[in-house]
Amino acid sequence: MRYCLIALLLFWPARHAGAADLPRAIEAAKRSVVGIGSFQKLRSPAINFVGTGFVVGDGLSVITAAHVIQDLQNAERNETLGVLIPMGESAQFRAASVVAIDREHDLAQLRIAGAPLPAMQLGDSAAVAEGRALAFTGFPLGMLLGLHHVTHRGMVSSITPVAMPSSSSRKLDVKLVGQLQRSPYAVFQLDGTAYPGNSGSPLYDPDSGQVYGVINMVYVKGLKEAAIATPSGITYAIPSNFIRELLRPR
Repeated sequence: MRYCLIALLLFWPARHAGAADLPRAIEAAKRSVVGIGSFQKLRSPAINFVGTGFVVGDGLSVITAAHVIQDLQNAERNETLGVLIPMGESAQFRAASVVAIDREHDLAQLRIAGAPLPAMQLGDSAAVAEGRALAFTGFPLGMLLGLHHVTHRGMVSSITPVAMPSSSSRKLDVKLVGQLQRSPYAVFQLDGTAYPGNSGSPLYDPDSGQVYGVINMVYVKGLKEAAIATPSGITYAIPSNFIRELLRPR
């Protein structure tokens, strides 16, 4: 019995390391996670929030989901695309330009000016296996709750073929599920709950803080309003190795 007790005590810290490191990982991630939105001087409010992004590389590159910015690329609206940096109860707006878009994998790279922000490191998504516990930080419901970081945890329930969101919706609905068997690449299916505004959030390891994916859609039962009222608890993320391809010099 004594030897069994010793073995249990030796195993205990390793099993709970992730729980201890998560608060530190969250604090680090919050310095890199930004809102994605637009600015229009004559509009009220002038700033419009549409999704989440996170900083990588030299601190001036921001990754988000391509569908987050697709409606903001209409020059006729005289809107300025940019990122929102939370500063207490307010936010600093920084104009951004679109550097690259990968619509197939629902990824976009933005470039901001000014002082670099803390960057997140990319992990090798090919090393992620089903059952791995990860976290994602973003701005669910955006301006409705204020620009305050919110973190959710989720296990990789499955590595499954993807169904991309349509141009008129940011969520996966029942009709798009039929595309799963015809899709050319795999994504992470999580048992964590994401909400509108979470698209573009980094999916990261709670120990190292390395990014392994980008939240891009949730499974919606029924109408899109159900994503808030009765969330399915099924969320999808694009693996981070597609980000590496997006960032590769051309």
